[in-house]
Amino acid sequence: MEGALTARDKVGVQDFVLLDAYTSESAFLDNLRKRFSENLIYVIYAIADNAYRMMCSELNNHFILISGESGAGKTEASKKILQYFAVTCPMTESLQIARDRLLLSNPVLEAFGNAKTLRNDNSSRFGKYMDIQFDFKGERNFHIFYQLLEGGEEELLAYLGLERDPQLYKYLSQGHCAKESSINDKNDWKTVSNAFSVIDFTEDDLENLFGIIASVLHLGNICFEENQQGWASIPDTHEIKRIGKLLGVHPWVLLEALTHRKIEAKTEEVICPLTLELSAYARDAMAKAVYGRTFTWLVNKINSSLVNKDFTGKTVIGLLDIYGFEVFDKNGFEQFCINYCNEKLQQLLIERTLKAEQAEYEMEGIEWEPIQYFNNKIICDLVEERHKGIISILDEECIRPGPATDLSFLERLEEKVGKHAHFQTRKLAGPKGRKRIGWMEFRLFHYAGEVTYCTEGFLEKNNDLLYRHLKEVLCRSKNRILKECFRVAELENRRRPPTVGTQFKNSLSSLLEILISKEPSYIRCIKPNESKEPSKFDDFLIRHQVKYLGLMEHLRVRRAGFAYRRKYEHFLQRYKSLCPDTWPHWHGPPAEGVERLIKYIGYEPEEYKLGRFIKGFINRNKPLCPDNEEFIVFVRKNYILNLRDHVPKNVLDKSWLRPPGILENASNLLRKMCMRNLVRKYCRGITAERKALYGIPVIKYDRKGFKTRQRQLILTPKAAYVVELAKIKQKIEYPALKGVSTSSFSDGILVIHISPEDNKQKGDAVLQCKHIFEAVTKLVMLVKKENIVNVVQGSLSTSASTMLAAALLTASS
Repeated sequence: MEGALTARDKVGVQDFVLLDAYTSESAFLDNLRKRFSENLIYVIYAIADNAYRMMCSELNNHFILISGESGAGKTEASKKILQYFAVTCPMTESLQIARDRLLLSNPVLEAFGNAKTLRNDNSSRFGKYMDIQFDFKGERNFHIFYQLLEGGEEELLAYLGLERDPQLYKYLSQGHCAKESSINDKNDWKTVSNAFSVIDFTEDDLENLFGIIASVLHLGNICFEENQQGWASIPDTHEIKRIGKLLGVHPWVLLEALTHRKIEAKTEEVICPLTLELSAYARDAMAKAVYGRTFTWLVNKINSSLVNKDFTGKTVIGLLDIYGFEVFDKNGFEQFCINYCNEKLQQLLIERTLKAEQAEYEMEGIEWEPIQYFNNKIICDLVEERHKGIISILDEECIRPGPATDLSFLERLEEKVGKHAHFQTRKLAGPKGRKRIGWMEFRLFHYAGEVTYCTEGFLEKNNDLLYRHLKEVLCRSKNRILKECFRVAELENRRRPPTVGTQFKNSLSSLLEILISKEPSYIRCIKPNESKEPSKFDDFLIRHQVKYLGLMEHLRVRRAGFAYRRKYEHFLQRYKSLCPDTWPHWHGPPAEGVERLIKYIGYEPEEYKLGRFIKGFINRNKPLCPDNEEFIVFVRKNYILNLRDHVPKNVLDKSWLRPPGILENASNLLRKMCMRNLVRKYCRGITAERKALYGIPVIKYDRKGFKTRQRQLILTPKAAYVVELAKIKQKIEYPALKGVSTSSFSDGILVIHISPEDNKQKGDAVLQCKHIFEAVTKLVMLVKKENIVNVVQGSLSTSASTMLAAALLTASS
């Protein structure tokens, strides 16, 4: 080990922060080239080891974010880290089982979630988040299809109705490279099969799982013909029968579902035959839905097998290996989502390193020359901003009435975000730019460079709707996995499901919330060349990655700043044994203990800095003075800036950013102002129709025995309603209203009298409400009769029943 470390140190500089010419991009690349030529490409173990030691010593959660282009080596890097943790972490029997399952879950997830693309033989077509938690197309399809055909046992393939030749299946032959010399599908099948047994999959699980995989291949081979009426039909039912057997559904029900759909028109159902195009869409949508949900089931199954019930610790190390930035000759909806994800991860890195570290020095009052960098938040907002971003515009096009098309979506983009500096179309580009953008394309200027996206298929892929009648078929499947993936409750939900883009955005937001709660470490993978050659160092490609990854800016911040930064308490706990004054215990303030420790060790003043806000924090509750003035100014500024991003969006949002003690009063005033503004905005947005409605909680008394019921009284322009939750208990039409009686006391009693000639009405409504004056006034205004109210006089305070009876008698007389 010592010899190996010495060899590593002899080749270039292992830690780029220590480069003499740390501001020179050429020196940076030259150092990369030296280490690449000697195959010294990994520093991963050091990062993993540091995260593990920090977690153990400081008892906080960490995550390691692995980023880089597609094919840069992220998946291999994640394997190295997993292997390192597997070897270094202490083992018990239960931990050993969890470790084996974790390591073997990788080939399973790669088999079902990875595919060969132009840039990468093993490209992740899904994101993996592991709380060492797992989180979902290409030249070839997913590896598992080829592995099953190449390595599956003869009896298994016979049961599934499959042949070994992948060229026989439409979903596998479209990429024209079913066989790939760099991939050994037969050996990979053995690895995956072994993994299934360790990960705790039963024979029943595997039978159902491979039945689904085979059914997807058979679905792709279903061919449609146009009949004399112009509708789709399936002349050869051979594949339909196989799918029916594998999925446990009646083949004729499936056949009908692929060529017909039911359209609900109020209470009736209309059978609408599908065209050839719509039937093909239904077939492919079914295949994608079945495979996609099965993959989610697989992830959940693996997650449950990794749960270590003996684990009582409170800290974790998260490992994120997610698809890399992609730029192909033709980029579609998939690349748009993938690159948006990378844009958000880059934003996280900027926020947690370049921005946060410099803000820390400013906060601590340490002298600092700001280092400029590009903040890509402007691009993230362009994609994700509510009502204004590209995803919202795409969703609007998917749900709006009328003929929405990919072209109309592009036109809406030009209309709504056409002036954005990072967006361009052929129409908006100058004479030179037009030549490189097609009529159906738009270009985004990402942090990693410009990407041109073709909008063809954007609406279809964003909707990704599975016809309701196909869901009904899958809900009735006897395949146990599909029964878990397609539940009957989904059919009962009449709300339109969120679009694919919105689901992706929400999932990404949830992931980032997890990451923000942990201490970060980063691994940036750099792809040496586009042709996957083992020893080729492409200067232009690598220089481009170094630039857009902001590596030089990170280097300058690290070099100008301090490599080691810890809170006083943590620093003192870690190093107190080095000084007699602090060992074994220091009884004074931690900051003073650290200062004593550092002076004893002999650090020079320029080699370290102590946060200058400690004194301000200690004196924060005193009147404004030189000792706390700078600290209080900073706290005020910081709170206001943070509050800007956490202001409630509507009157129902009661959340409020908790203020520091010195800003308690100011915070309360700001909260009142904010709420008044939201109420004013809400009231101004109420339409005349909504203003006509009035509702108030009431107690309803039965006319016999006066039993009480909690109800709501709703007054509309045409009728009054007594309701229980969403159920109407009594409707009082205004033409049938004879009069209103109220008590002269402040008991809130109200009787609404109904004309006895109206047989449709239930009878008088006896109510009690707190705001009787407003309720009666509103009712009179809506009925437009001022003389219908009768205030009952007299001594009626003995009991509710006596008073109500008197009210009824008075009204009837």
